[in-house]
Amino acid sequence: MPHYDLVIVGTGSGNSILDQRFAGWQVALVEKGVFGGTCLNVGCIPTKMFVHAADVAATPGGAARLGVDEALTGVRWTDVRDRIFGRIDPIATGGREYRIGHADNANVTVYEGTARFTGERTLSVLPNAGGAPETITADRVVLAAGSRPRVPDVDGITEVGFHTSDTVMRLASLPDSMIIVGSGFVAAEFAHVFSAFGVRVTVIGRSGALLRHEDVDISNRFTELAGRRWDVRLNRKELGVVRDPDGQVVLQLDGPDGPESVRADELLVAVGRVPNSDLLDLDVAGVEVGADGYVVVDEFQRTTAEGIWALGDLCSAHQLKHVANHEARVVRHNLLHPDRPVAADHRFVPHAVFTSPQIASVGLTEQDAVLRGTRFVMSTQDYAGIAYGWAMEDTTGFAKLLADPDTGQLLGAHIIGPQAATLIQPLIQAMTFGLDARTMAGGQYWIHPAMPELVENALLNLPLDG
Repeated sequence: MPHYDLVIVGTGSGNSILDQRFAGWQVALVEKGVFGGTCLNVGCIPTKMFVHAADVAATPGGAARLGVDEALTGVRWTDVRDRIFGRIDPIATGGREYRIGHADNANVTVYEGTARFTGERTLSVLPNAGGAPETITADRVVLAAGSRPRVPDVDGITEVGFHTSDTVMRLASLPDSMIIVGSGFVAAEFAHVFSAFGVRVTVIGRSGALLRHEDVDISNRFTELAGRRWDVRLNRKELGVVRDPDGQVVLQLDGPDGPESVRADELLVAVGRVPNSDLLDLDVAGVEVGADGYVVVDEFQRTTAEGIWALGDLCSAHQLKHVANHEARVVRHNLLHPDRPVAADHRFVPHAVFTSPQIASVGLTEQDAVLRGTRFVMSTQDYAGIAYGWAMEDTTGFAKLLADPDTGQLLGAHIIGPQAATLIQPLIQAMTFGLDARTMAGGQYWIHPAMPELVENALLNLPLDG
């Protein structure tokens, strides 16, 4: 029975833990899927490469109002797809080959299979290639097994065939029409991608708004704008799904006006992701799992079992790569320096939705602040109110800030509009390092006329006390 100093389950951010300081450790890596994890293979990186292509495809649609006449003559789907995965797949393969065959990893053993706990820091690994499971033990275990798409309980869904974010990017051809079930960021991003490529998109949401976890004003604006681009059907419950004789998917719904149906060539299910905690038999190892399926960890990323840590989507409801990377750095330090552990910093975790228009957020939403009873003031600044916004003819985007009225410390920041994910970064920095709004706005130069003036003016608009 092989014994290791360290076993890491999952090769997404978990794979980044190992550096030269572990050269004297005997390490095992366990991966049941493709090296590189969700972000590299089916998440952040390929989706944003598709989004960029979609942004380019959508450019002619807004060019005429600037006096420029453009036309989209076609989208070569297979070329778009193959350019993206022609870069990504070799990276995943290279990562695997590096761990298996490179001299730097002589101390690392790779197990390609599914791991389950059979005891305290004891794992049984069932090989992907078949054969008998192998039992391994370790002094320390890091769980970085990620998440998978959630599949809703809808009658007939497994029989008709459907796509998730894991599969839809590798479609053999571009469909004429697509139903997207979901109202969150995955649905919003793919709706933008496929509609920009000429697909007729229908978005189905169970609630009354899209991106409802964003600040209420952001969610309302995006829902309004989405309704102009796509067939958006909210407050719907999926009753069942079938394929008609022509091969189209027919989704049966219950809506505000009673039963209805919608049909399309393809069905994309985008209702979130679930942690892979249920695949690991964690109770056998003494690892506590919350009712939401996330592994319970403390501020040092330690689980409830001695010598077992967790990171990323398996334990974090944020489900963000930059959070997983941060937690991996924390785990690495704490493995190497158990006598002086560091805590993860989850105070100001930002996120972005790479749809159209782009959205970015950090900190409290207005509804969060009201629910918590937090005293705040807020301000907004439209893109249309800054010079570069005039240049872009942007009439719908804005920034919204929440701040403590006494100290001027920012409590939340939310932007919808061009390059939102870039524009929000100085606000994240200000919140992280305690820079108040007055000092931030007046204590530095802001390039004119550039888009960061959106942030400057939003800061100046805050009605602070004193």
